[in-house]
Amino acid sequence: MTHLTKDDVRAAVGAGMISEAQAASLIALSDARRGVREHISGLDEPFELFKGFNEIFIVVGLSILFMGWFGLTGLNLFEMSGIGFLRTMVFAALTLVAIVFLTQYFTLKRRMVAPSIALAIFFGVAASQFGMGFGWMMRGEFPVTLTLSAGIATALLCVYYWAFRIPFAMALIALGVFATCFGVVSIGGSLPETPRDLFLLSAEGPFAVLTIVLGLVGLIAAMSFDMSDPHRITRRAASGFWLHVIAAPAIVNTVSLTLLDIGTITAQLVLIVFVLAMAIFAITIDRRSFLVSGVGYIVALAFTVMEGAAFLPILLLGLVLIFLGAQWETIRRAIMNMLPGFPGKTRLPPWELLTAEEPAS
Repeated sequence: MTHLTKDDVRAAVGAGMISEAQAASLIALSDARRGVREHISGLDEPFELFKGFNEIFIVVGLSILFMGWFGLTGLNLFEMSGIGFLRTMVFAALTLVAIVFLTQYFTLKRRMVAPSIALAIFFGVAASQFGMGFGWMMRGEFPVTLTLSAGIATALLCVYYWAFRIPFAMALIALGVFATCFGVVSIGGSLPETPRDLFLLSAEGPFAVLTIVLGLVGLIAAMSFDMSDPHRITRRAASGFWLHVIAAPAIVNTVSLTLLDIGTITAQLVLIVFVLAMAIFAITIDRRSFLVSGVGYIVALAFTVMEGAAFLPILLLGLVLIFLGAQWETIRRAIMNMLPGFPGKTRLPPWELLTAEEPAS
């Protein structure tokens, strides 16, 4: 008897025969009946930027096309008098419509990855341009205009993601939410003096607190995507990946930079414990972004504490990372088996092969 493979299920999703949610449920049911809870080929974290050099070739063409068009029309961004805002909004709207048509071809029809990412970026730029024109039309001050631009761009990106389900657009949406929230705070007169104030909890202003709160919200959203597709066969998991890319630095940078800035022995020990906790968390949810975000602070801490003698610990850290990358699945399996049952554990990505027999029919 011929068995359906996961590639067949992915093809069915691409052809619109079943939804991504149905595909994830179908694979989970199939694995459960075969006694294979949590086992996928390679047990790797899916990540794809392009499928071939032809996609890169098309991205180059799209980039040149967009730069040429933006060069001809984007100058209206700097014309704030008269009806400059109207021309800005018209040109931006035309750009958005053109990008939608291009996305229908390259994303929905050709299923290309790199062009989809490029088009999502261009859509975000054009949406920001439209929002900027709208802000000028409202005659708002510059912080208000920027905040309106970020908010409108984020809203349009949400519609764009809903229409085309491009995972990378989720990262742009997350960045848009950050920009909008920071803009709302800055309207009240609070501005960060340096970029460090966005992550330093001891700095004046609410920006660091806002950063870590938004990071936690992003983490919750990313986990909801991940847990709805534990086998990571649909774009839900890819959307979760890009949210982790934004959420992880927001959380890890805020806590780590604050502890590193304190500089006491206690704070340095807490920093080490925190990074280790993030490493275990990253392994548990099978997302390496938290681990990568914390490694830089261990290197910085080594230089801060040991100065010239820091290269030996950094060498050892490199060896640990290589070993962890090579034995990720084995280490994760051991950690997951040691952890007690907790809500959502069985909805995390696969970690072991069960021996349960297929139930009798």
